[in-house]
Amino acid sequence: MSAKKILIIEDNPENIGVLFHFLEQYDYELLVATDGESGLEVAVEKIPDLILLDVLMPGINGFETCRLLKQQSQIKAIPVIFMTALSEVEHKIIGFEVGGVDYVTKPLQQQELLMRIRTHLTIYDLQRELVQKNAELEAFAHTVAHDLKNPLNIIVGSTELIEMAHESRDTITFNKYLIKVRNAANKSADIIESLLLLAGTSRHKQLFIQPLDMRFVITKVRERLDFILKDYPGELKIPDQWPFIAGYPPWIEEIWINYISNAFKYGGRPPVVELGLDEYKDFVRFWVHDNGPGLSQEEQAKLFVPFTRLHTNRADGHGLGLSIVQRIVSKLGGHVGVESTPGQGSTFYFTLPRQPPPSTDEEVWTD
Repeated sequence: MSAKKILIIEDNPENIGVLFHFLEQYDYELLVATDGESGLEVAVEKIPDLILLDVLMPGINGFETCRLLKQQSQIKAIPVIFMTALSEVEHKIIGFEVGGVDYVTKPLQQQELLMRIRTHLTIYDLQRELVQKNAELEAFAHTVAHDLKNPLNIIVGSTELIEMAHESRDTITFNKYLIKVRNAANKSADIIESLLLLAGTSRHKQLFIQPLDMRFVITKVRERLDFILKDYPGELKIPDQWPFIAGYPPWIEEIWINYISNAFKYGGRPPVVELGLDEYKDFVRFWVHDNGPGLSQEEQAKLFVPFTRLHTNRADGHGLGLSIVQRIVSKLGGHVGVESTPGQGSTFYFTLPRQPPPSTDEEVWTD
């Protein structure tokens, strides 16, 4: 987990030094600004997790600085703790009115300040998690209500026509709508499976991370992709050599399945899809490159967002795949991303921690 970032906005070098000396021992990433104007700039650029804000400063004071912070959409939720020698009640009221979450008076009691910092960082994390969960719940309900409704309507309507065709012994119509029912049922099952997988990435607090040979993962993925290669005939280029990595095998399979199936669905015609990897000291970067039309910066910004589809006119989908990939890779300690230029295809990648080749008595996942 990355260190929490704390921005200190304080004009007194001695106070900054004391805060630095005390807080750095708790592994916080500390940022400093010596006036309100530069504090605003640092906050927007670095997006800290918490701000310690002096009140009496040259230029705009701390109260006005906080008021301006709360007007910036990308940083307005960041908790602000005022630090000041102003101890009157009316000053404290102003601090809370402009958006501060706490108010400590100087001289600072270090352990008290630490407890307040930890408390507000915890509250901020919980607030962000709650916002994310609420958004996911709303999107989940939307998918159940809308995406599942379409295939179920097809099933209901087709079964009525199947009954009529059966009574009239119209085998052509009977077979036509039987296929529609089967396809709609498969689509419903796929949506439900993806929703369960997405929910599972949130539910699993601890995973059995084990060393595994990526060759065997790719072999299983290749077997599962037979249906995609039949629907979207093209070329799949796979390296001969693969490294050992640390991971959770079922989820890593899903990463590859999502990336590769998207490359075939939304790539060129015919699709040419290449898999590859770049090895670094502590991690391996795996990637899938397609020969599709590429993605604009605006389109790239919408990727990895749950329930978002970019190519509704090109292939069926329910906008869950890339958000699942992001969840999985994050749980496994890696990162996801895309590199793309319109007209030059796209490269989707993910990183995973390196794993040295196992000893002879160490268990390795191969199935």
